[in-house]
Amino acid sequence: MVDFKAIVNDVKTGRSYNVTVTGHHANSLIGKNIGEIVDGIFVGLPGYKLKITGGSDRNGTPMRADLPGPKRKKLLLSEGLGFHERYPGERKRVTIRGSAISSEIVQINLAITEYGPKSIEESFAPAAKDAPAEKK
Repeated sequence: MVDFKAIVNDVKTGRSYNVTVTGHHANSLIGKNIGEIVDGIFVGLPGYKLKITGGSDRNGTPMRADLPGPKRKKLLLSEGLGFHERYPGERKRVTIRGSAISSEIVQINLAITEYGPKSIEESFAPAAKDAPAEKK
């Protein structure tokens, strides 16, 4: 079985929510690509539509939308996702992961494109109530 950490970004408020995706919901995300729209039921948000915006594997290697497939590749990058130049014209060979979600991916970044009937706070509120309260 595969487990993912899904980071769901609410574009209206700018807040992000960390959700663990396990079981058959996680298995159904395998094979999806960056830019695809998925149903919110996978992360516990029925009625929502979510867009896959990126992710990373267990080593922290980022996914890149312009590299097809789930494999890791070493690319010569001058700028953009996975490498930021320190001086103009700098290039470097960097390891990047492809745009397809595979079993090696640990974190998936999602952005909300369509909102459902319940608010996000209501959907994730029971998880927050189960957490122990902080002591001051």
